[in-house]
Amino acid sequence: MKPWVRMLRGLALVCVVLGGTALGSAALCVFAARTAAAQTVSSIVVEGNRRVEADTIRSYFRAGPGGRLDAAAIDDGLKALYATGLFQDIRLNQAGGRLVVSVVEAPVINRVAFEGNKRVKDDQLTAEVQSKPRGTLSRPMVQSDVQRIVDVYQHSGRFDVRVEPKIIELPNNRVDLVFEITEGQKTAVRQIAFVGNRTFGNTRLKDVVKTTESGLFSFLKSTDIYDADRVEADRDLLRRFYLSKGFADVQVVSAVSEYDPARKGFVITFTIEEGDLYHFGAVDILSNVRDVDAASLRAVLRARAGAVYNVEAVEKTSENMTIEMSKRGYAFAQVRPRGDRDPATHLINVTFVVDEGARAYIERINIRGNSRTRDYVIRREFEIAEGDAYNKVLVDRAERRLKGLGYFKNVKLSNEPGSAPDRVVINVEVEEQPTGEFSVSGGYSTAQGWLAEVSVGERNLLGQGQYAKAAATIGQYSRGFSVSYAEPYFLGYRLNAGIDLFAQQNLKSPYQSYGSETYGTGFRLGSALREDLALQLRYNIYHQKITVDPRLTDCDTTNPLIVNAAPDDPARLAFLATCEANGEVSSAIKQTLLRGPVWVSQIGYSLTYNALDNIRNPSSGLLMEFKQDFAGLGGDVDFLKTSGEARYYYNLFGDVVAVGRAQAGNVTPWGGQSVRIFDSYFGGPWLVRGFAPNGFGPRDLTVGTTHDNVGGKNFWGASVEVQSPIPNLPKDIGLKAAAFADVGNVWTYGGPKTFTPPIFPNTLCGRGGDPTNCTGPAESNTPRSSVGVGLIWDSPFGPLRIDYAIALTKEKYDVTQAFRFGGGTKF
Repeated sequence: MKPWVRMLRGLALVCVVLGGTALGSAALCVFAARTAAAQTVSSIVVEGNRRVEADTIRSYFRAGPGGRLDAAAIDDGLKALYATGLFQDIRLNQAGGRLVVSVVEAPVINRVAFEGNKRVKDDQLTAEVQSKPRGTLSRPMVQSDVQRIVDVYQHSGRFDVRVEPKIIELPNNRVDLVFEITEGQKTAVRQIAFVGNRTFGNTRLKDVVKTTESGLFSFLKSTDIYDADRVEADRDLLRRFYLSKGFADVQVVSAVSEYDPARKGFVITFTIEEGDLYHFGAVDILSNVRDVDAASLRAVLRARAGAVYNVEAVEKTSENMTIEMSKRGYAFAQVRPRGDRDPATHLINVTFVVDEGARAYIERINIRGNSRTRDYVIRREFEIAEGDAYNKVLVDRAERRLKGLGYFKNVKLSNEPGSAPDRVVINVEVEEQPTGEFSVSGGYSTAQGWLAEVSVGERNLLGQGQYAKAAATIGQYSRGFSVSYAEPYFLGYRLNAGIDLFAQQNLKSPYQSYGSETYGTGFRLGSALREDLALQLRYNIYHQKITVDPRLTDCDTTNPLIVNAAPDDPARLAFLATCEANGEVSSAIKQTLLRGPVWVSQIGYSLTYNALDNIRNPSSGLLMEFKQDFAGLGGDVDFLKTSGEARYYYNLFGDVVAVGRAQAGNVTPWGGQSVRIFDSYFGGPWLVRGFAPNGFGPRDLTVGTTHDNVGGKNFWGASVEVQSPIPNLPKDIGLKAAAFADVGNVWTYGGPKTFTPPIFPNTLCGRGGDPTNCTGPAESNTPRSSVGVGLIWDSPFGPLRIDYAIALTKEKYDVTQAFRFGGGTKF
């Protein structure tokens, strides 16, 4: 029996069994079984078509050998017509020896509308659905669009959403497609729990994950809304956190999200198997590249034998070593860390294997999703370009940099094969997020009083990656404005260049008897020497003058009673009693006032080392900064100012963190000048808590004056603090308790000690704490110290802190202040 005969008989049998419905018409089955082999494409008659040409419909029926249509070709043509989505119904019949194709065309969508959507904009939903105006209506596609809309809402945390499609018929076979949406309430995360965490407390781990619990300040954030993708990303964050702390066997077994109807939200439980703590054993390098000595690469090692195992140190070493090999001309070099774990000793011996690597080139870098950010802003984060050797380490580094820009909500890099076996195409998928900011902030501190600020800024100006900000402040004791602009890739290099314009007015306050007015501009140029080391160069030029209430300077030698009268002259004594009754500022301040406004032109630099585990809320790591400023490149003031600070964070246990801080500084005049009031250091709560602003340091105790702190040339300070979350309080509140001890001093007055007319008095008094000893101001080498407790609130409005400190060692002329409050808010 011929094959085509067997096929026709089989088709007839199927039609009988299925009642003729398999192809939409019983007539089709009978016709196909009897006469399919006799039909040709030209014999097809098309009926019912209005928009689609008859020849277009015929083209879906492909004739076989000899130009004949067999049953299989007719079946394939029918399926292909249905697949176009252009037809609601298709029927096949035989009439007069011809194949008749009767079609009912699908309606044309006049418009697609959304009703009831308040939280998600029409533009976002339009981009998601596949049903489009002027397209044909497909009911399966409409149902698929319903699910897409539901997915959009669920990603924004609204799991109670309901979507109902409505089809409104119009003349001329047109319809309006309307999606009626009931958004429902956001589904919040009510609780985040951890199971199996022995080393780190719940509060510490909640700082690691991005998902947060809903609470009092939920209206200020969106991370407390349930998002399955974010929860999955949190699993990886937890795993990497443990790997960076030495737990090489850690497993985040599961992240279970359960909806609690009683609490109307999700409870997320992360189950963790920590494993044991490991340290680095031997750290070696094996070079399989002929001309590269392994010893020459040891300088870039970040992993150290005996240190706690840290996967980030391993990755950073691989990255640094790959870059070093590229610099030496080995563009395809690959560095693979190989670990040898010893469970008995809890050591991991790591060997970095360096190979030349397979040759592969970057054919193309595709960038998608950046509607605002320019392509070159993204491309410049890659240290490799199209045509360069492909290197996975450098691609991963570019991905981290793109995520760190803050321009994008999501960043994903993927590879696909190129046009040749040694070609790779890199795809960059980004999802942009708002980068502008407008804030109105206010605060209060014991040093500055009430303060309000209005600022507007943009982190990605015109999509070109530049930063701009303007701010204006007004407060109880200060007011001013500033304008800043920064270009992160100056002249095409990874140099952050910026310019600042500023003006500041400080008023007399309870802590100082004078004010100041300053305006100027500054230029800065910063560069990252390493991932953890940054250098900034700067130049500032500003105009500065001191302001004093005239009533505090009315005792001077311009009055004849002071110049000519005898010391015991009643008229002279009466005048002094009058002018001293309202107080007199220190003669050191009068000297600055008499000198008049000055221009300060200074150049400086800062070197910063940052190895903190978290910038906002660190629990381990070291932060150090060294600064120097040299004044005298023009201008009226000459000095060299040097200071340094180091902070070390250590996780004692659970969520308890110890913080150690040390700082010191010196200002040295040159060119025959003395140190001005403005350039001196003043002891206060920034150095030792428990003392008022300007509370300790060299002080003029001359009788009849305001006993001003006249500042010192040197300072040093140290403090130890232990911070801990308050038990039984939700993490969302953000409260911590602290206990601290501070010690430090400011010493060596650097200004003049005697003064010429018209300044009166002509000396500074107080040496040894004796107001009658007028050979210099009061100052002491005795360190000031204090102990105290505090409350730290990492609020959504900004950091707030209240301290209560008791001064343990002090001088009798020091000014103490037990309570100290500082902080600000944005609204």
